[in-house]
Amino acid sequence: MQNSHPPTAPSERTRVRRVPKRADYEPGVIHAILDEALVCHVGFVVDEQPFVIPTIHLRQGNELFIHGSAASRMILHAAAGARLCVTVTLVDGVVLARSQFHHSLNYRSVVVLGQARLVVDQAEKRQVFASLVERFSPGRSAAVRAPNELELKATSLLALPIDEASAKTRTGGPIDDEADLAWPVWAGVIPLRIAALAPEVAEPLAPGTTAPELGRPFGGARSVEGG
Repeated sequence: MQNSHPPTAPSERTRVRRVPKRADYEPGVIHAILDEALVCHVGFVVDEQPFVIPTIHLRQGNELFIHGSAASRMILHAAAGARLCVTVTLVDGVVLARSQFHHSLNYRSVVVLGQARLVVDQAEKRQVFASLVERFSPGRSAAVRAPNELELKATSLLALPIDEASAKTRTGGPIDDEADLAWPVWAGVIPLRIAALAPEVAEPLAPGTTAPELGRPFGGARSVEGG
């Protein structure tokens, strides 16, 4: 089941206040960043103690699926209705300025707030688990063993509606003070990208198998416009 009401305007909780010109509330932008990020961080509070847990995720439509152990504190509290703050960050480059103060990073980030539902339908769980595998290696879910009943019971999924969310991005070069432009030091951007290295085989390997294809963000470089 997917929420059919994508965000159209920021809430007071998700409105970007620090450098608001870098904010973006368009669902397409938010979804694209969520889709490219490999890991999300889930924030919640238990007995007045904040916790932030990294885990993998998958976006389908206007819902963000979060993966975790059925016995984890994150899953148990979220399933009981705890409010969540889920964040992702993509680092696109190191920005080297002519002063220490103006050094920065080029990045794309998203914050999603809300309450999640626990996915209890077994068919939906199986579909999402298969899609999680497909996200990292297209076509792989059909080639590997599907989860058995014990594995399904041991792993839980949360579905968080992406109704209250915002993106924030930085692109372009350093924003130096005019008085520093003649400073005798190199300035500019060093782009950063995630890249897959040579595969490492897990022995024993069945005869005739080959290394798999990888999905986003490994499948191609993203061009980042300055501004």
